[in-house]
Amino acid sequence: MSNATRRSILRCIHLILSIPILGYIYGKPADVQQYATAVRFVFVPVIILSGFWMYSGVVFAADGSCATFKVG
Repeated sequence: MSNATRRSILRCIHLILSIPILGYIYGKPADVQQYATAVRFVFVPVIILSGFWMYSGVVFAADGSCATFKVG
């Protein structure tokens, strides 16, 4: 698999998984409670990891995501 194809796949994952976060931010509080846990523990880590991966590669993604979650 070429690097361009890999970046394209990661970019699509990054954009598609960002959609629930918009609902989390702009949704009604009663509706947000249903999927708040999934947004916090699934979508946000995957978005952060794919962003780091697109930025500098797999090694930086693993180190950067661990450092991000240790601080928060």
